[in-house]
Amino acid sequence: MATAVIRTGAKQYRVAAGDVIQIEKLVGNPGDEVVFSEVLAVGADTMTFGAPLVSGASVKAQIVSQDLGEKLIVFKFKRRKRYRRKNGHRQQYTSVKITSIEA
Repeated sequence: MATAVIRTGAKQYRVAAGDVIQIEKLVGNPGDEVVFSEVLAVGADTMTFGAPLVSGASVKAQIVSQDLGEKLIVFKFKRRKRYRRKNGHRQQYTSVKITSIEA
């Protein structure tokens, strides 16, 4: 079973065919195909490492959904100054299903 290490959104992910991963938001609709060309390592029994990228390697994926993450509360407070700020944040992410790994 071939595995690869890809880089997207300033993060690295170890993927295999059939995996569903959540990455930073990509532009596209569910059902669209995405190609990751920044492949850092690829292989099945023996791994091939790039310096920094493996030439000619790519990973194809299909967008499953565009979602929002869990809500985070951002609370700022300074004691004795009557300063309080409460804010919420939900990070956008994209779920993709890895369809093929080409070396």
